[in-house]
Amino acid sequence: MNKSRFLSWLYGETDVMEDILELDETSDESREQLKREKRRLRRELLRSGRAKKVIGAETKGFYALYHVVAVVSCIMLIGVLLFAVANLPRYGEENPETTEMVARYVEKGVEETGADNIVAGMILDYRAFDTLGESHVLFTALICVTILLRLDRKNMRKTYEDYYAIRGERFHDISREAIMRNVAAVLVPCIFVFGIYVLLNGQNGPGGGFSGGAVMGAAMIIFSAAFGFDKADRVFSKRLGAWVTFAALSFYSAAKGYVFFTGANHLENHIPKGTPGAILSGGLILPLDIAVGMVVAFTMYGFYNLFMRGK
Repeated sequence: MNKSRFLSWLYGETDVMEDILELDETSDESREQLKREKRRLRRELLRSGRAKKVIGAETKGFYALYHVVAVVSCIMLIGVLLFAVANLPRYGEENPETTEMVARYVEKGVEETGADNIVAGMILDYRAFDTLGESHVLFTALICVTILLRLDRKNMRKTYEDYYAIRGERFHDISREAIMRNVAAVLVPCIFVFGIYVLLNGQNGPGGGFSGGAVMGAAMIIFSAAFGFDKADRVFSKRLGAWVTFAALSFYSAAKGYVFFTGANHLENHIPKGTPGAILSGGLILPLDIAVGMVVAFTMYGFYNLFMRGK
């Protein structure tokens, strides 16, 4: 199956079963006759009521399997959690492993990570693998919401009311308000600058990728609400958000993959830690903060964009 036929099947324009049911030696007229016969049999099946019985049986079977899988999954999860709780230290007892880990963070955190903010050092150095997973969770969530809510010419139902007509009749468009636009024109640049400061200062003080990205994402949402999606799309479109998110996650994966490989093999990674307290200190913490901030900002705006206009 070539690319064009695959795309036509993916969009529901052709039936892949035609090649299985029909022989290549048949003429065009025979194929058309076979298609008409298949449509006739399908209509008769629907009229006879047997289709409803088949669909009903398949639905019951699906829900039965669904309930079995759900119960088994819950039991397994409860078992894993109870096993973990049973192996926790008793109340009042000291956990030597936790004590050693905390002492390592406090005593050697600045030396090993180059960051004055030990929280940033833990999140993006000691346990950067967890943060990598969290960033990919955000990206996956945005993809799922896009699949569910995006409307285009391939999945738009013509019989439904036009979304913008419904929105214009039932909802007040705040982007038409002069007060909203004027206030946003003053606040949005300030919020963006504050978000960039929080993002770049994460290795030295409170802040970092998640908090700075959340601030910048809020600024993008306010800009879109105040000036409308037409102007917002000129500044940060869906395509730009997708490419920035992809580039940020790719950089994060490549950079920490290199560090994981060298660390697992007891090799020097040759990434300078810098002077603690300087803006370029912390080794990879600053660029990783920027990558995480971009993912968080465009994910927040992507959710708002999709839920507000469904595309």
